[in-house]
Amino acid sequence: MSANSDTAARRARLIEIVKARSFQVGPEMKLASGRTSTFYFNMKPTMMSAEGARLIGELICDQLEGVEADLVGGLEMGAVPIAAATAAIAHTRGRDLSAFFVRKQAKEHGTRSLIEGLARDETMEGKKIVIVEDVTTTGGSSIKAADAIRAAGGDIVRVITVVDRQEGAADAFSAANLELHPLLTMSDFRG
Repeated sequence: MSANSDTAARRARLIEIVKARSFQVGPEMKLASGRTSTFYFNMKPTMMSAEGARLIGELICDQLEGVEADLVGGLEMGAVPIAAATAAIAHTRGRDLSAFFVRKQAKEHGTRSLIEGLARDETMEGKKIVIVEDVTTTGGSSIKAADAIRAAGGDIVRVITVVDRQEGAADAFSAANLELHPLLTMSDFRG
């Protein structure tokens, strides 16, 4: 099997898992973006399943072939299992790619860090960063993470979402000089 057919098979299986565990159509629900929709993705059941986590990590690592990166992460909570799965899969492929996450707000105790997961004396300064997210609607969560990463000196080389709802996030990222790379899109779940 070629690398492209492996990726296509992984992608098809991930769609099946998301449909079974995380996607629902029903009454209007409020999204993190503040918008409402009758299409809802609760990606936690997929991301927290062994197969779902593995597939997400593999597909992200597939997208990162040939991309120089030091760290993978994003805004808590959605990015945490994705970053961990990606780092673990990268390790099995012989790649050193550590995970981190950006807090929505710094804790009032301990190190009071906004960015967690870095080694004690490590910083983001000059590091090549991949931002990950579970579901993207407007891009607000990842752009918030991008702002914190840039303020810490990180160089964002890729933004990857598991599902792009195709509701304007790509344009928002473009305005922030970033390009969104989805594993799946809303189009995969309509029809």
